[in-house]
Amino acid sequence: MNRTEKAELAQTLKEKFSKAQVAIFADYKGLTATQADDLRRLLRAQKTEVKVLKNNIARQIVKDGAFGEQAKTLMDGLVGPTLVAFAFGDPSAAAKVIYKFAQDNEAFKLKESLMGPKKLAASEVEELAKLPSREVLLAKLLGTMNAPISNFVGVLAAVPRGLVTVLSAIEGKKANPQA
Repeated sequence: MNRTEKAELAQTLKEKFSKAQVAIFADYKGLTATQADDLRRLLRAQKTEVKVLKNNIARQIVKDGAFGEQAKTLMDGLVGPTLVAFAFGDPSAAAKVIYKFAQDNEAFKLKESLMGPKKLAASEVEELAKLPSREVLLAKLLGTMNAPISNFVGVLAAVPRGLVTVLSAIEGKKANPQA
């Protein structure tokens, strides 16, 4: 690979890093080609793209400091073969797939990752994977926002319901005075 090809690859990867919600790094040394293809197929369904990152190109990407100091220290510290999953959709969905794949395959190890300019430890990627999906979080938010209104309607409905109950009891007492 000559110098211009490396510069083009670095520019392409730089664009991917800037557009991705999260970039999850992993050591894939020891995975078979079939396992790597399975991972790519699983992640493609989550709007996630997988690339192998060469360490010297990683250093070129952050050389200008555009991604911040944490990204620079992470990229400068990369050692060995590194796989990067660029999640363009829901970051927790991609993290769930990668975390489950890492549990099923001993050769696949999570590394420190990036969420925008912020560095995530491997344990934080695990926490991201354990978050509920975006749809579940939105449903919980809507339920929380809807609860005060529902409770207020219940309180307002209780006043006429109580009045009807009292009037019904009075009517029953007048209809049957010995009871």
